[in-house]
Amino acid sequence: MYIVGLDVGTQGARAICCDGKGNITAQFTVPFTMEPEGKLPAGWSEQNPQLWWQTARKCLQEIVKELKIRNTSTERITALAVTSTSGTILPIREDGIPLRAAIMYNDTRAVEEAQELNEIGKELTEKLGYRFSSSFALAKILWVKRHEPKIFDRTWRFIHAADYIVGKLTGRFDVSDISNTLKTGYDHLEGKWPTFIERSLGIATTMLPQVLNIGETIAPISHTASQEVGLSSTTVVVAGATDGTASFFASGATRIGDWNSTLGTTLVVRGVSRQLVKDSKGRIYCHRHPQGYWLPGGASSTGGECLKKKFAGENLEMLDKKALQKLPTNLIVYPLVRKGERLPFQNPEAEGFVIGESNDQTELYAAYLEGVGYVERWIYEILEELGAEVGNKVFVTGGGAKSQVWLKIRASILGKQLVRPLLPEAAMGAAVIAASRTFYENIDQAVQSMIRHDLVVEPQVDLHERYQKRYGEFRKICAERGYE
Repeated sequence: MYIVGLDVGTQGARAICCDGKGNITAQFTVPFTMEPEGKLPAGWSEQNPQLWWQTARKCLQEIVKELKIRNTSTERITALAVTSTSGTILPIREDGIPLRAAIMYNDTRAVEEAQELNEIGKELTEKLGYRFSSSFALAKILWVKRHEPKIFDRTWRFIHAADYIVGKLTGRFDVSDISNTLKTGYDHLEGKWPTFIERSLGIATTMLPQVLNIGETIAPISHTASQEVGLSSTTVVVAGATDGTASFFASGATRIGDWNSTLGTTLVVRGVSRQLVKDSKGRIYCHRHPQGYWLPGGASSTGGECLKKKFAGENLEMLDKKALQKLPTNLIVYPLVRKGERLPFQNPEAEGFVIGESNDQTELYAAYLEGVGYVERWIYEILEELGAEVGNKVFVTGGGAKSQVWLKIRASILGKQLVRPLLPEAAMGAAVIAASRTFYENIDQAVQSMIRHDLVVEPQVDLHERYQKRYGEFRKICAERGYE
């Protein structure tokens, strides 16, 4: 028997089919053919949801082709789970047709709405220990209500990116999971939508999805989707999670005090805590672990995107190899390439910077790698200040974990051991979720049975000592700019 994990990210989609031990049977990736965004205002980010389905469909079709080559029936695929970006929202009609482009997770237009939510929803935020920001889905929904009333009035449901793919696969566009709904204001302690959303905001809770636990069955593959992608209608789709949560499960982190850094387009950190971790500044928020624990963490606006934008057209593999000879650099970089930061500090006007003159492109590249490492260390220091237990090793996932040079830099800046899983991807985490209540009794069993590690990177002592001073300079410069 097999399971499938499907991840629809910011650059494309990826599907993995594996057995209950994590052995890969088939996998396929389809990048987006990106459409020009047009002249969106600064800080805005939108995407056509049709791109999500086109690439997801192609991935699943290729998985089916591979199974047929192996003379394996698609009926052997027991379950499928979907993961995608956190905080992205999409208004749809009752038939699932989108009413506008999706407002993406990194869109910062709803700053005023977020501030208002922190006043109106103070009881909820104090109870759960976070603050609303413009990255939260509920702030974006309120923005649509205020600025696009004709769209709002025609909306049947506001759903998340993963929910849309689930709807295309099952015909159910009215359901989401506890992970995706956190940024839409779902009360994870009470297990319901808070009353202020309807009473004070004028957003009927019937416009929000039904919420299921991670791994809980949603519905079988619909006849329409079965015909379109080739999967059997005996395959069930289960509630997935945000890409950060899915990547956490893919890391192999399972114990209290285990932490995972997912370095993709952005940097996401998450760990396992017995207690709810509260942050009055709203940088850290807690997802609910499907077994009742808490998953404190947060997402920076920085990450691997800086390499794509600052070194477009460059041979990154070659720069990676040469970067070792430049460590530590004499540059201080805050690797933000969009306006606005979410973690380690919140500032919608924040912009990246480079202090110092680079001798060549390789040194500048290495400095950007270091900059992400400084941000990562800062985040873990914040978590410890808030009372979270952080162990001496960090499980690493995401595209950034493929670079051993970057891992060496990060380990030396953090002063911690980095452990990389064999397949450090959100799609693998989605497969673990798909198996968690079908092959296994819970998510812990699935992680322990399916995740293997292929690399352990130790911090380099002399480099760590030199980074101590550079990190101090980084923090000082950030403080001077009001980035605290």
